[in-house]
Amino acid sequence: MSDTDAALATFGYELGVLKRMRRAGWWHAGVRDPESVAEHSLRAAQLAGLLAAEEGADPARAAYLALWHDIQEARTGDLPRAARPYVTKPDARAITADQTATLPTNSAESVRDAVDEYESATSLEARCARDADKLEMLLQAVEYASTGITQVDEWMATARKSLSTDTARRIAEVAPDTPPLSWRNY
Repeated sequence: MSDTDAALATFGYELGVLKRMRRAGWWHAGVRDPESVAEHSLRAAQLAGLLAAEEGADPARAAYLALWHDIQEARTGDLPRAARPYVTKPDARAITADQTATLPTNSAESVRDAVDEYESATSLEARCARDADKLEMLLQAVEYASTGITQVDEWMATARKSLSTDTARRIAEVAPDTPPLSWRNY
């Protein structure tokens, strides 16, 4: 095994931490077993691709940006919004640089560029990815509400106010009134 292969395998193990890491903010709402960061990232990436398709952007690029947007949490944990007054937000670019330091150049640059583009939010694809992150949170809040968790309005309001694309805003308007199992009727 080469050092390059070992570095990629090692990074793969680090990414695996996201499968076990729970989205901590939901504990405040009373969710006993919230979704993992990896589960959130998957649906965010899927939604980013859909938003980009509707907004005339590159769906693959938007999905790729969303896929990498929370990898830093493998090292920092998921910091809920309530922690903001007490903790300085970690620099996603710096953490990603550390995480990818031993990767082959092409892989490291690909991940770093994706995180930088996402954080900069200057491209339409990045705006779609950022909207997908918030929209995923809103959909999750609606799903939790449908199971009896009542304290999710703050999450839905936070998601709505930060959306920038027309498509995401329209989805956010109808989602709370759309039953989570409505897909079974199509």
